Amino acid sequence: MTKLILLAAAAAFPLFGAYALTANATVAGSTPANVHPTVVELFQSQGCSSCPPANANLNAIADRPDVLALSFAVTYWDQLGWKDTFGSPRWTARQWDYARRAGRPQVATPQVIVNGDTTIVGSNRAQLDAVIARAGSPRGGPDLTVDHGALKLAAGAHAAPSTVWLVRYDPRVRNVPIRAGENGGRTLPHRNIVRDLTRLGTWNGAAATFRLTPHAEQGLASAVLVQQGSGGPIIAARRI
Repeated sequence: MTKLILLAAAAAFPLFGAYALTANATVAGSTPANVHPTVVELFQSQGCSSCPPANANLNAIADRPDVLALSFAVTYWDQLGWKDTFGSPRWTARQWDYARRAGRPQVATPQVIVNGDTTIVGSNRAQLDAVIARAGSPRGGPDLTVDHGALKLAAGAHAAPSTVWLVRYDPRVRNVPIRAGENGGRTLPHRNIVRDLTRLGTWNGAAATFRLTPHAEQGLASAVLVQQGSGGPIIAARRI
């Protein structure tokens, strides 16, 4: 059964200070630079008994070059006996941004959001594969290039400002022993756990350049997302 939490929509989760890009970032996949991967965001928690199958589904697609799979560990299960070792209120806030944008009065795990606009239950692998195939690459955003530590966004027609995000995630398999809560006694493998999400700035249709600086944590992979509004569609994405 999908886990459901009813939370007050007015509850605010602060977005804490961001960190920047590691100089020796891991390059994932072999998709050509001008092809935007399908962005798959999983919202899950180690304290949720329904989440391990969704984690397994994300792990299974983590190496696909046409997919950018990201796992966000939310915090609203932490009070039920086990605190997620990767959890952050920022990831809970991001899930709420999606919920508010879509007019949903609650958030749930395991939830997958594809390209910022299609929502499914993350434990259904057949549905996940079908939605990824149907969604394809994000569309409507700028071409993204990286040159000498700078991210460059090409000019293009655009009706409203979009946020440029730098996401840092761990591509390694992280096996986490769970010692309490609904998954107590299990060891859960995680991949592509999001460790940081930095707002670089805004793209409003004009060419733009953003400097990428080193990040303190080693071994992380990096990607850029261009997203409309708060919790809106992702219109461009690229691994860097």
